[in-house]
Amino acid sequence: MNIPYAFSRRTALGGALGLATAALVGCGGEQQELPSGSAGGDPWKQFSGTTINFISENTSPSAAIAANLAPFRELTGITVNVQQMELDKVVEKVKLDFSSGSAQNHVIYADPYQILAPLADGLADLTAFINSDKYPKLENGVQDFIPTQLQAAGKFIDDNKIYALPYDCPTMIWHYRLDLFEKYRDRMRTDLGFDPMPSDSTTWEQYYAIADWFNRNAKSDVKFGTGHQAKQHDSLMCDFSNVLWAYGGDYFSKGQEVGLLGVEDPGQISLDSPQAVEAMTFYKKLVKIAHPSSTSWDWNGLGDAFAAGEVAMCPNWHEFAAGEEKQFPGKVGYAPLPRGPKRSANIYGGTGIGINRNAQGNELGAAWLFVNWATSPQTQLMSLGSSVGGGTPTRTSVYDLPEVTAEETKSPSKYPNIRTAAAVQKAWQSDYIGLRPKVSQWVQLDTIIFTELSKMLTADGDPGATIKAISDQMQKAMG
Repeated sequence: MNIPYAFSRRTALGGALGLATAALVGCGGEQQELPSGSAGGDPWKQFSGTTINFISENTSPSAAIAANLAPFRELTGITVNVQQMELDKVVEKVKLDFSSGSAQNHVIYADPYQILAPLADGLADLTAFINSDKYPKLENGVQDFIPTQLQAAGKFIDDNKIYALPYDCPTMIWHYRLDLFEKYRDRMRTDLGFDPMPSDSTTWEQYYAIADWFNRNAKSDVKFGTGHQAKQHDSLMCDFSNVLWAYGGDYFSKGQEVGLLGVEDPGQISLDSPQAVEAMTFYKKLVKIAHPSSTSWDWNGLGDAFAAGEVAMCPNWHEFAAGEEKQFPGKVGYAPLPRGPKRSANIYGGTGIGINRNAQGNELGAAWLFVNWATSPQTQLMSLGSSVGGGTPTRTSVYDLPEVTAEETKSPSKYPNIRTAAAVQKAWQSDYIGLRPKVSQWVQLDTIIFTELSKMLTADGDPGATIKAISDQMQKAMG
């Protein structure tokens, strides 16, 4: 029999360690039989007539899928109700679902920091489905998913368990007005003493110099050289973290390991370091010469300003490329973020979709068929070109399709987000990707970070004192 999941005392106290294989374990620990429908026939049709619910944050991939569910319904006979809402509402509903031992929502948009890490107990381990002969095979296997994304968005602590399949992959990269860089390139090179065109060797100090040059020399074409998402908001933590990691600082002593798989013990708070103070000092200096509205912008405000031609360049999520290509077709370039003394760091904000461990019978089987289909190469290609938005593929094979590679340099492109492909594929490499800590207390830590950062930026605070204030509060939050 199936034992419904309910919060353990450990989870209720803020821990969340993987018991997810129990989704497929019955009384006494014996392995529960995976659900299957009618014997023989099309394995995609075995749960025909079933209705399931998919709960998701308001994201481009979910908008694309919600608008194009007919192919899945025709393939499987399964009806999927898609609910989209703000992430905090998703988290609230998922918590209620898990704690009640029910499965009102069968497929879950499992944000790595607010659902996967603190609530992993409530998600099924998908490896049993992936390895079963009862279901259609996962096309090209799990190895087709971009490795860092599979670990960061799909796993928690145990590398042998998969709680979610990578579904979306927003990543912060360098967006710049290629037309303006080409127009002023020779003058900037003469004045600055280096080639300003973004490259793997460009540093954050050079980024600052380029922004300052635009401020002083190109007012007829653009108001400011750079803009930032420096509002008192999660966006500020993201914007600063790119610089922090580039300078060799980090939030915990175990560094990126905490963000990749997650660990039971993230190690000591390591933010109070000379590298972090240096990063904070530079970040304050950079925002001071940025568009003055930067301290009131999140990523949407910054994206709107870039599309309005108010800034020559900015760090932002790569999926803003779709709107930028409409406004400035062929006139925007994309590159990994500049390097610091340590490396180039590009914060990853992707999420996977998983299955509620409480789902049973046909609904459990139908949920797996949907997860399989929604993350398949064909569906990702559909989403990439969707007229209602669409996401960027999380599978390597999609980037290798001839019809996709042909669009990378076209403008206008049939798949505008694919214009960022070269930049994001580098940004997802293990030595470029930036990963916030995958710990159950992350929401509280995030709030501490962006609150203190905002105080420093708006009240001319001291970088060293700000680092210490964040470190002290993080230490208390971690107990």
